[in-house]
Amino acid sequence: MFQNRLIMTDAEYLNWNKKAWNNWAQLHYETDFYDVKGFMQGKSSLKAIEMGLLGNIKGKKILHLQCHFGQDTISLARMGASVTGVDFSDKAIAIARRMNQELHLNAEFICTDLYSLPSVLDDQYDIVFTSYGTICWLPDMARWAGIIDRYMKQDGKLVMVEFHPAIAMFDDDFKKIKYDYFNRKAFEYDAVGSYAEKKNTEKNKMAFWNHSLGSVLGNLLKRDLSIEHFQEYDYSAYDCFAHGKKIGEDQYIIEHMGQKLPMMFSLVVSKR
Repeated sequence: MFQNRLIMTDAEYLNWNKKAWNNWAQLHYETDFYDVKGFMQGKSSLKAIEMGLLGNIKGKKILHLQCHFGQDTISLARMGASVTGVDFSDKAIAIARRMNQELHLNAEFICTDLYSLPSVLDDQYDIVFTSYGTICWLPDMARWAGIIDRYMKQDGKLVMVEFHPAIAMFDDDFKKIKYDYFNRKAFEYDAVGSYAEKKNTEKNKMAFWNHSLGSVLGNLLKRDLSIEHFQEYDYSAYDCFAHGKKIGEDQYIIEHMGQKLPMMFSLVVSKR
């Protein structure tokens, strides 16, 4: 870990993370995990959970937050939606724009950190969408909820599928509790390789924040938004954790924990 230095600010942590995600952009593009070849041939990157929550999106305006290199954004565009993807990694956004152009689709992409989005985008959307490993890179759920509220049309909705904060409490090997459930501070670590390519040995300094379910739901409720759906899952839709064992289509557990641990949650919030 990192010793003998001044206390970091959230902005400095976000710069760490931006550098890491820039380093990961091309790496992820080339991995089997993201299966870009299959995707470019027509395979959707969306999973059954979010597909069911989104429903028929043809003709809908969708804002996709923290879109990485845009596979889900482009998948939504393929379904007939008008989609804007946002991410702070300029290298990831460059890949997304290139894929979108190669596929002759009309998805749009904006490179900015989420909290700065109002300075570059003035619009509202039928659906705000975010999924899988996004909010842990954000320090402040109150500001996050404000962004959600800012971009939802009246009668619009947030559709969210995310990894459960309970799994972020464990060490990488899932043998002991290492981190707080509640967001009291940023957790600093050396990321070796990435979740999508574990054989890679490149190190990146990163920081994450663990946001409890109470923080996520509570900050949305403070914006007078209505919770329409909430569900927890005892599996992950991705094989991205240590000791993963497949138990069904897009269903993975941590083998030595069985199905005792909540691994994901889904959420739909409306603006009435």
